[in-house]
Amino acid sequence: MRLQGKTAIVTGAGSGFGAGIARIFAREGAAVMVADINEGAATAIAREIGGIAQTVDVANGTSVAAMAGAARDAWGRIDILVNNAGITHLPKPMEEVTEEEFDRVFAVNAKSVYLTAREIVPGMKAAGRGAILNIASTAGLSPRPRLNWYNASKGWMITATKTMAVELAPHGVRVNALCPVAGETPLLASFMGEDTPEMRARFLSTIPLGRFSTPDDMGEAAAFLCSDAASMITGAALEVDGGRCI
Repeated sequence: MRLQGKTAIVTGAGSGFGAGIARIFAREGAAVMVADINEGAATAIAREIGGIAQTVDVANGTSVAAMAGAARDAWGRIDILVNNAGITHLPKPMEEVTEEEFDRVFAVNAKSVYLTAREIVPGMKAAGRGAILNIASTAGLSPRPRLNWYNASKGWMITATKTMAVELAPHGVRVNALCPVAGETPLLASFMGEDTPEMRARFLSTIPLGRFSTPDDMGEAAAFLCSDAASMITGAALEVDGGRCI
C-alpha cells in the first residue's frame, strides 16, 4: 500500500499505460481520478478500480480547469498528478507532417503539461508537498526517423520535467518522468506504421529484453516514483524500456 491515503489524477487513463497506472495506484491505496477524453473508457476503468471518472481534453484549458476543480471538490487536495495522455503522428518524412498534425501533437503532449501545472501546482506549493509524473518516451532520448515531431514533443517533456523539478523542489514538490518503449497500447500501430507480425518482430529485435513495455510495467514504476519511497528522487527520466536506449 505504497500510496495509502494519497489522491491521484491520471490523464489518458481510459486505456493503455494510463489504465495500468490507474489500476496499480488503486491497488496501492490511492484514490484515483481516471481522466480521459473518452468518457466511456474513463467510466469503465473508474468502475473497475473504485475511482472517479472525469472526461477531459488535456489540450483545452477550460477542460483541464474543470478536471482539477472536480478533484479538489472530491478530495480537497491533489497529491499526485500523472500526465500520461499523449498522441503521435504516423511515421512519415518530417516535411510531410501537416501543420494540423504538428499542432495537435504539441497541444496534447506539451501544452497539456503547462495547463495541468497551471491548475494543480499552486495547490501543491501551498501544501508543501506533491508528486508530478510526466510520461515521456524513449523517443525523447533515442529518437527514430520518421517520427520527428513526436520525438521532439517527448524531448520537450523530459526538459520540462527537469526544469519543473528544479523550480518546485524548494516547495516540496517532486517532478519525474518515465520513458517507456512502445507497448501494447492504442498507439502501437501508429508508432510502427502498421501492426503486422513482421513489423513487431523488427521492432522487438531492437529491445534487449525482447518484449514491449506493458501497462503493469509502467504502473509499478509510476507507483514507486510517486511514493514516499522515492522522496529523494526528482528530475529523473527513468527508462522503462527493456534496454532499448543502451
